[in-house]
Amino acid sequence: MIKVLATDGMDKSGIAALQAKGVQVDCDFYEPDALCKAVEDYDVLVVRSATKVRVPQIDAAAAAGRLKLVIRGGVGVDNIDVKYAQEKGITVFNTPRASSDAVAELAIAHMFSVARFISIAGHTMRENKWEKKTYKGIELAGKTIGIIGYGRIGQALGKRCQALGLKVLAYDIYKVAELENENMKYVELDELLANSDVVSLHTPSLPGQPLINADSISKMKDGVIIINTSRGTNIDEAALLDALNSGKVYGAGLDVFNEEPAKNEALYCHPHVSSTPHIGASTAEAQKKIGKEIVDIISAQYNL
Repeated sequence: MIKVLATDGMDKSGIAALQAKGVQVDCDFYEPDALCKAVEDYDVLVVRSATKVRVPQIDAAAAAGRLKLVIRGGVGVDNIDVKYAQEKGITVFNTPRASSDAVAELAIAHMFSVARFISIAGHTMRENKWEKKTYKGIELAGKTIGIIGYGRIGQALGKRCQALGLKVLAYDIYKVAELENENMKYVELDELLANSDVVSLHTPSLPGQPLINADSISKMKDGVIIINTSRGTNIDEAALLDALNSGKVYGAGLDVFNEEPAKNEALYCHPHVSSTPHIGASTAEAQKKIGKEIVDIISAQYNL
């Protein structure tokens, strides 16, 4: 019997589909050391963002010789040492199509939350305050959004932003020429930073210094909005906080943080910050799609 360990959980529909194919699915979270032992007894390891699959876990799995497949339920695979796993004969997949719409919609939700103070205004109302005159926001229609990383999620966001009346500037290593039109064009990064009213990040965790730091913020418009639903390490949180306090950055919508659970209270509680606890893919629809992709991958790998 094929055994699957889903350490960060899995949608019930996906579990049922695998069980119908005769696959055993266990949903148990393990701390790193315990995971080294657990992986010895499974053919497939399914993770989301909480579980890290590093050298010790890969070495343990390779030594036991059973684990042959690791699947990341989501887009980014920076929590998995992919190259090392492949060198040890373990195949790594992700599910890049399943959560694009969910993440794009959350990015838009943060844009509106920041522009209209939805998060902080709702919080003050729960404190029985009626601060109608305090929260004078801005409109997004007619503004320009710069999307850094124009893959599936970036494109999903760009399509929605154009429908909302925003112009889109996109920066990506790979360009799809047919996506360009009068309201969307590819530009170099410095041009994007200089001309965007909103900057939204949709790249994997990048090596070196954070993509958004004091230098890149200095190149942006005064009063820019920054949205991050990608990886927390893509932003220098100290530089962002300084820019929020100075007014250089109007506001920020953050679903991801340098440390998770988030520890930077000054940032996530800032009155011009809309914060969520890494819930980009946390919709019922996205989780069902992720579950289906996982089932499809396992079925293809084991001819089920």
